[in-house]
Amino acid sequence: MPHPTELNAKDRLIIALDVPSADEARRITEDLGDEAAFYKIGLQLFPVGGIELARELIARGKKVFLDFKFYDIGQTVQNAVASVQNIGAAFLTIHGDRAIARSAALGKGDSDLKILSVTVLTSMDEASLKEMGYDGSVADLVLARAKIALEAGCDGVIASAAEAARLRAELGRDFLIVTPGIRSAGIDRNDQKRVTTPGDAIRAGADYLVVGREIIKTADRRAATRHILDQIEAAL
Repeated sequence: MPHPTELNAKDRLIIALDVPSADEARRITEDLGDEAAFYKIGLQLFPVGGIELARELIARGKKVFLDFKFYDIGQTVQNAVASVQNIGAAFLTIHGDRAIARSAALGKGDSDLKILSVTVLTSMDEASLKEMGYDGSVADLVLARAKIALEAGCDGVIASAAEAARLRAELGRDFLIVTPGIRSAGIDRNDQKRVTTPGDAIRAGADYLVVGREIIKTADRRAATRHILDQIEAAL
């Protein structure tokens, strides 16, 4: 995979196939055609044909991000990642402490699979963290978890664009930042709390942007995709 600085707009846009069935996801990818190059398959599709769909997309030359957020004891995570790396996906998410992150890095072996550690979900804010027993700021927790991921051998993190600039300054150019919670101006936030426009996310230092509803829930998906790509291109 090219260095992040060499990526064009289409390479940077990951379209989230957050739909109830693999058949519906296939229709979306067929509708988008060459307009999209990178897709995310998450927990909703995982039990209903998500792995098979991932293999199909990879065979068609698309890149796939498996957003499975593996979280378990270290050996289990290592074994699960070792199983996934044979699929040929580009990205895989894990979640947890240093031992889990280190185990995931070991599990991928010499494959090209990139391990991304989740920092703080973009649906959470400081009130959410306080309810869970953490009294610090979201930004500080994101940075602390990102540093652990880097030291443990992960390739990058999932983090909102609100934290991207600080992460980029602290962790360098080679550490991947993949940013969900992306909304064009005027688009409903839905269940997201820490959201950013595509252009602002790229300018803040994000390498890849994950967009779902703004594209897959609209009548003209190609036009919606092109609108986001234009914003990314303008920010590069």
